[in-house]
Amino acid sequence: MKITVIGSGNVGATAAQILANKELANDVYLVDILEGVAKGKALDMYESMPILQSDARIHGTSDYAETAGSDIIIITAGLARKPGMTRDDLLVKNAAIVSSCASQAIKYSPNAYFIVVSNPLDVMTYVTLKVTGLPKNKVIGMAGILDTARYRSFISMETGYSMRDIQAQLLGGHGDTMVPLPRFTTIAGIPVADLIPKEKLDKIVERAKNGGIEIVNYLQTGSAYYAPGTAAVEMAEAIVKDQKRVLPCTVYLDGEYGISDVCVGVPIKLGKNGIEEIIELKLNNEEKALFDDSANHVKKTIQQAMELIKEK
Repeated sequence: MKITVIGSGNVGATAAQILANKELANDVYLVDILEGVAKGKALDMYESMPILQSDARIHGTSDYAETAGSDIIIITAGLARKPGMTRDDLLVKNAAIVSSCASQAIKYSPNAYFIVVSNPLDVMTYVTLKVTGLPKNKVIGMAGILDTARYRSFISMETGYSMRDIQAQLLGGHGDTMVPLPRFTTIAGIPVADLIPKEKLDKIVERAKNGGIEIVNYLQTGSAYYAPGTAAVEMAEAIVKDQKRVLPCTVYLDGEYGISDVCVGVPIKLGKNGIEEIIELKLNNEEKALFDDSANHVKKTIQQAMELIKEK
């Protein structure tokens, strides 16, 4: 098994370290335009393997030829948000970066599965799908796993219930336009509405929507990376181990939920064949309206991105 992580910034480095810790690949390649940074971080991680008792090998490079034959490629490259910026503000620069990374990677690994982490995530997933020309089951965006992790952690923080017992689903675009589904949120099988007053739950939902910018405002010079990197690895592990996990991910919809030609978050079954099933939840009118609004926002942003790529 060979896994490549494109981008040796905080998200990419976190993902590479956890991949190696878990021995999900014999070889993990960390790729960056700054070769010295990629090589230095890779060597530092490799030197931690004896302590962690892992035999995974970690390589740093700026040459995509070294990544040839990768089974999974995780794209984290791109600019991070700064205070006052939305994910959509990153559109112009990151569309060009992700397009370039995806086109170089697919050249050497035509059979790889692509996991996209770069922001704005839904749009970058669509860009990767179109640039690589891969079937839709092989290109998956990370968004929903991170958003539900934030949602679940805030529920635990507010209630004291174990995170292990909190399960949640959500739909829509990553971050501000996501559609949390309290109706599909449970704590040890008990509906969350039976345990948390609506007013408190609404505040938790709102905090989850703004979870990314909350961290950006604290850091000032960067954005979240531990949770996004870990979320990407959870997806890779589901593919490597054929776990058939039901996870909320950004995928290309072609008529599901009455929506077409857009990448947006929905629950899927993730296994060795990538997206093995798109699960269509039975939404009520309010949930469907919110989901449609979110998908329409993402679609407009996708159109802008594709026009920018054509111009270049």
